Amino acid sequence: MSVKIKGLPKLLAELEHRLGQQAMQKISDKALLEAANEFVKVLKQEFESFKDTGASIEEITITGPIWEKGVRIVKVHWKGPHDRYRIIHLNEWGTINNPNPPGKGAIARALKNSESAYSNAVKKALRGGL
Repeated sequence: MSVKIKGLPKLLAELEHRLGQQAMQKISDKALLEAANEFVKVLKQEFESFKDTGASIEEITITGPIWEKGVRIVKVHWKGPHDRYRIIHLNEWGTINNPNPPGKGAIARALKNSESAYSNAVKKALRGGL
């Protein structure tokens, strides 16, 4: 998901000048984590529709905020004792033998359905920090 906002670099530079780099990073980290939690909430609802043991839902993990290629990010991935990360892509895209599994497109739907919740979480974190 990406959003294009005009004048954003200038706005960010001005905010960083007024508040300082550490304060801006703290605010952006809070916004990233709140937005990731909103996405995970929607993702878990999507996975409920085809759950078997619930291991895929239990292993959803948020890592971050971290720097990657000069950008602050949060990663949502699967980590746990059931190693569900190995089969998540099969549920999302299907296989030759099972091209349309029940969970096909669940992550894409969760991304689409959480766009407004993500935007609201970012706005809320920014309002709280400024």
